[in-house]
Amino acid sequence: MKVTPLQADRAAGVLLGTAAGDALGAGYEFTHPEPGTTVDMVGGGTFDWAPGEWTDDTSMAAAIALASRKGADVGTGDGLDAVAANFLAWYDTKPADIGNQTRAVLRHRSASASETTRCAGALTGRTGGNGSLMRTAPVALRYLDSATKCVEAAAAISALTHFDPRATQACQMWSFAIRHAVLEGNFDGIRLWVDSAESAAFWGPLLDEAEHGEPSDFPNNGWVVHALQTAWWAIVRADQGGPQHLVQALELCVLAGGDTDTTAAIAGGLLGAKWGASAVPTRWRAMLHGYPQLTADDLVAIADEIVANSGGTP
Repeated sequence: MKVTPLQADRAAGVLLGTAAGDALGAGYEFTHPEPGTTVDMVGGGTFDWAPGEWTDDTSMAAAIALASRKGADVGTGDGLDAVAANFLAWYDTKPADIGNQTRAVLRHRSASASETTRCAGALTGRTGGNGSLMRTAPVALRYLDSATKCVEAAAAISALTHFDPRATQACQMWSFAIRHAVLEGNFDGIRLWVDSAESAAFWGPLLDEAEHGEPSDFPNNGWVVHALQTAWWAIVRADQGGPQHLVQALELCVLAGGDTDTTAAIAGGLLGAKWGASAVPTRWRAMLHGYPQLTADDLVAIADEIVANSGGTP
C-alpha cells in the first residue's frame, strides 16, 4: 500500500510520540504531582535520567522497531526471534529501569522467541503488568497493510514477556488503534476494536470509566488495565482541537501520577499516530535520546524505513 505525506508524518509520530511521553514522564515516575504542577522534560526521578532521556518503555519499543525496519514479519518465525534477541541485547546492557516481570523472563537468556514465551507463560502471581503495552506502538507501523496481522503480531510480541490475557488484549487494542490513527487520522480505532472483540464486555465499561472518571478510579497504573485507562483518560480529557492536544494529553498522564513514564509513553504512541511527528515540540525533539544511542531524528528515520520496507512508500 502507498501512504500519503500526511500518513507518513503520522507514522513517524508513533515512535516520536512514544519517546516524548516516556521522557516527559521519566522525572516524575512513582510520584503524584500536585495539581497545577508545571510539567516539563526535566529528567531526574528515581533513576536520575538526563533531560530528554527515554526509559525502558522506548528502549523496548526501539527493539521491536529495529527488528521491523527491513520488512521482517515480526509476529512469527525469524522476525519474532529477532525481537526476542533485541530484548535480550538490551537486557545485557543492565538497564537502570526494567520491569520485574520482564526481568524475570529475560534473565533466563532464552535462545528463541518460543523459549522466551514459554518462560513468560510459566510465571505465576501477578502477570498483568503494563510492560508489553508500553512497547507495542511499533507493531502498528509494520502492519499498516493488514489489521489482522497487526493484532496477531501484537499478541505474539506481548506474550514474549506478558502472557496474561488482559495484556494481550490491551496490546491488540492499542496497536489496532494506532494503525487506524495513522491511516485515518482519528481515535476511532479504540472503539472499533472493542466493538468487534470477544472481550468487549470487559473492555467497554472500562473505557467508559476512563472517559467519564478520574485517575483515582484507576490508580494502579502499573497494571495493564489501569495503565490503558489512564492513557485513554488523558487523551479524551485534553482539548482535541488541534496538535497541541498531544502535549496537553501527555502532561495529563504525568499529572495523573504513578507510573508516569509508561502511561505517557502508551498515550504518546496513539497521540503521535493521530497528530504526527510535526506535533512534537521542536525543543523536545532536540532533547530526546536513549538506548541504543538513538535520537529523535533516528526514530523518525526508522519509522520511515519500516513503512517503506513494508510496502508503504509515500
